[in-house]
Amino acid sequence: MRVLKDKRETIGGPPQLKIRMDDLAYVIYTSGSTGQPKGVEIPHGGLLNLVSWHQQAFSVTSADRASHLAGLSFDAAVWELWPYLAVGASIHLVDEFTRKSAELFRDWLAAHGITISFVPTPLAEDLLRVKWPPNTALRIMLTGGDTLHHYPPPSLPFVLVNNYGPAECTVVATSGAVPHERNDGTLPAIGRPIVNHQVYLLDEQLLPVPPGTVGEIYIAGAGLARGYRNRPDLTARKFISDPFSAKPGSRLYKTGDLARLLPDGQISFLCRVDEQIKVRGFRIEPNEIVCALNQHPVVHESLVLARDDSTGVKRLVAYLVLKPDCAVTPKSLRGYLRRRLPEYMLPSAFVRLEAFPLTPNGKIDRAALPAPDPANTLRDNLPAEPPTPTQQRVIEILKALLGHDRIGLRDDFFLLGGHSLLGAQLIFRLRETFRVELALRTVFDAPTVVALAEEIERLAAKRAETYKGGSGSFA
Repeated sequence: MRVLKDKRETIGGPPQLKIRMDDLAYVIYTSGSTGQPKGVEIPHGGLLNLVSWHQQAFSVTSADRASHLAGLSFDAAVWELWPYLAVGASIHLVDEFTRKSAELFRDWLAAHGITISFVPTPLAEDLLRVKWPPNTALRIMLTGGDTLHHYPPPSLPFVLVNNYGPAECTVVATSGAVPHERNDGTLPAIGRPIVNHQVYLLDEQLLPVPPGTVGEIYIAGAGLARGYRNRPDLTARKFISDPFSAKPGSRLYKTGDLARLLPDGQISFLCRVDEQIKVRGFRIEPNEIVCALNQHPVVHESLVLARDDSTGVKRLVAYLVLKPDCAVTPKSLRGYLRRRLPEYMLPSAFVRLEAFPLTPNGKIDRAALPAPDPANTLRDNLPAEPPTPTQQRVIEILKALLGHDRIGLRDDFFLLGGHSLLGAQLIFRLRETFRVELALRTVFDAPTVVALAEEIERLAAKRAETYKGGSGSFA
């Protein structure tokens, strides 16, 4: 062993460094929902808390064998490395081809004797559907990164743990084991705060909201980042003074996520504040619609967005992945949802996908979701019929109003992108064209070409009968 005379340090021994809890451990860049990358500065104290909590919560030992899927630009990579390296466990890298198939990845986990694995939410949901060998070594599957929509079946031979946490809070802020299948219409919770973390659900005045009420998630505790690298303005906006702590310098991180507190003390994630939809004056949490859709017997998973139609008006669009060899019509979906949701929460269009597009980190790529068009939108497949003159005129009015070049006799006005504002315009044009007094409610009660034409002809016949029985002075 050689002694360095100038530094008085030894080569080959432990580094003679004094690390403070607030010293920088790493910087990871995240764009969040803004699309603008920003460097998050994570201190050693946050990383140490994550590692210590993880090892204790999941009883990690040197005998464990962990998988590693996340790219190094994804903060989950930190979680997949240090808790295991620090205890002497082994880490096994999975190739890109294998991780894209639930069946192949299941077989890979079994072949390598993996005992603990973190997988992004979309892959985890696929893994819940495959059959598992009873002697699998896997004891814990961790997931996170997207909203979990499904509960594990009772036959699953390992524990599924759902986790939540932005990069600004050292990967994980809440965690909880997901119970077996339930049919109460709720999504799996994101658990409770991990050790040395506090989570608050607050309103716009930073006051706690009552249990069951929607509030924004604010996080305090050991996992908080120091802030954004070279972004003091953004740091000041997102890391604010903690009004619930008497400790000088305590901070809260404003996540921009909405959630509600469940009766059992767990937290139910809803959506991001900027994903909350405001349609025709109503505020909508899209996951409430997703939760109802996913209870339909043929729907495997779904996602709901607000998209601008051809007139610039926002409408709800549901994206569906159906179970194998299953089909469904928009009429039946709307009828199913109408029994569970108010009218203003019903999607205007249902787009069928074979699978959701994913980012390189395994999250759903919302920007890659296609706009609704006649080729991908579910329609009621009914026999073609030649339109009557009245029906043909109604079709031409709908084409001009909705911007569609193909409208069937039994296509639903609302599934074609219609809503109450366009419905008022439709009624006005029908009145002008046919000279009948249609009520706005007619669009809701008779939303197809066939039904509208029948109502128009009924009113026209009634008017003719009235004129016939009158003085004969009507033109």
